Amino acid sequence: MSAPTPAPAAPFRCSVASAERDEAPAGTASTVRAFLLVEHAGPWGVDALRDARLPDGLGPRIAAVAARARVRPLLVRRPGRSRRADATDTAGGVRVFAAACLPGGTRLESATLADPHEVLDLDLAALRAGGSAGLDPHDGTVLAVCTHGRHDACCAELGRPVASALAAAHPEETWEVSHIGGDRYAGNLLVLPDGLYYGRLDPDAALAVAADHARGHLELDHLRGRTAYPMAVQTAEVALRRHLGETARDTVRWTGRSVEGPATNLVTTAVFDVAGRTWSVRVRTVQGPPARLTCRATRDNPTPRHEVEAVTPEDAG
Repeated sequence: MSAPTPAPAAPFRCSVASAERDEAPAGTASTVRAFLLVEHAGPWGVDALRDARLPDGLGPRIAAVAARARVRPLLVRRPGRSRRADATDTAGGVRVFAAACLPGGTRLESATLADPHEVLDLDLAALRAGGSAGLDPHDGTVLAVCTHGRHDACCAELGRPVASALAAAHPEETWEVSHIGGDRYAGNLLVLPDGLYYGRLDPDAALAVAADHARGHLELDHLRGRTAYPMAVQTAEVALRRHLGETARDTVRWTGRSVEGPATNLVTTAVFDVAGRTWSVRVRTVQGPPARLTCRATRDNPTPRHEVEAVTPEDAG
């Protein structure tokens, strides 16, 4: 009698491997000061702006304009909409958002453009500086869930249930978004204009994050960081908030940092103001063991790790 055929191995999933390595999500948000979101129902392809069927090669042109202004361009679509192949159908116009994410100077603008080529006329340099890109002020929040499955399987498998749950509770605020970084922390949520990344979300956790945000608070267990901060400072903010038990969104204000040491053993001392009192947080960034960081990765890469060494009030001692 022949031996039974072994069951096929489960496909590699970067989010599962990351959780097994017990990687902390804090300090892993992409470092971005401003975002440009352009509606496109899909399909997106592997590289959204390059591969999406935007008219007249518009995607690469938007990418180039945004790169010159150092603004992060992303595609968005409403959850549950059919992924129509005819991307030239813009009869209802194209929704666009522009967000500046510097704490104390956040800005969110939006408009529906009759012609998607008008995106190229936006003043993205002014946006990055905290000014207007030329759209209308938008007094609200964008909840952008990464569901970019062609880029990474985890983003679709874990992101789509999150997007569906948020859309049911917050239909006007919720969008699916193309790759925002950190696939291994899926499901991932970007909250604008605050520039907050949350990761490892399931539908219930995402609803809790949205509820906390509406009350002006942060949910620390899933917070990856503020995009306007360097990653070590993101880690420092979360550590300080945990130390103080402080979740109010605008109470902790980063005021400066010093950095010393080589890139492989970098020490950052971040300074914060909390209700008029100064705190410093010392964070050491080291290289963890190599690992596959995305589902599509073909080789291992280093895994930076941020280790909090001290949380100290200015008048300590």
